[in-house]
Amino acid sequence: MERILVVGVTGAGKSTLARALGGRLGLPYHEMDALYFNGPDWAVNGSFAEDVSGFSAAPRWIVDSLGYPEVRDLLWERADTVVWLDYPRHVVMPRVVRRSFRRSARREVLFGGNRETWGGWLSREHPVWWSWSQHTARREEVRRRTSDPRFAPLDCVRFAHPDETAAWLAGL
Repeated sequence: MERILVVGVTGAGKSTLARALGGRLGLPYHEMDALYFNGPDWAVNGSFAEDVSGFSAAPRWIVDSLGYPEVRDLLWERADTVVWLDYPRHVVMPRVVRRSFRRSARREVLFGGNRETWGGWLSREHPVWWSWSQHTARREEVRRRTSDPRFAPLDCVRFAHPDETAAWLAGL
């Protein structure tokens, strides 16, 4: 495990696991949303694809994302391991609701200086709505990719519950 993708739906705990796993294995951690959104009003980084190409050419890294469409295949081709947090909706939704509530209430600064707002909860792009609406599609995308012959060399570690993930991480 030298080049790792931690994948799953929004709110599954990808960033938390990637940080912990990266720390345990001594891997440079790259937060995909922080690379993608780099300015106010959720501005998109104009050099995003180049930035991802640069760090993913290195021999060791960990990323907390399936990958935005423009870099998804690149990351999957360069990774050696996929850690899939394949949690059901009833596990993920309370997590993402609590996180978004906390971020909105505390006005936490996120990627590019942005914040989740109470008004943002009405948008289909809001993490809560995104997690709900993309749960099945994201699961199918990962399932398709992990069975795709192009990515056959990848080791896939799949967890159906956070307790499984925690036990695995503790055993490393």
